[in-house]
Amino acid sequence: MKYVVRIVAVLVVLGAAGLAGYAYLGKLDPVQSQVAQPVKLNVD
Repeated sequence: MKYVVRIVAVLVVLGAAGLAGYAYLGKLDPVQSQVAQPVKLNVD
C-alpha cells in the first residue's frame, strides 16, 4: 500500500512540475485588449 501511495505522490509532483513548466515556457499568455469605459462623476 505504501508503494501505491508513493507512486501517486510522485505522479502528482511530476504533473505539477510539468504544468508549471508548460505555463512558464508554453503559449499560455492571456489575450490582451484595451478596454475604455466612460465614468460619470456626480460632482456638485
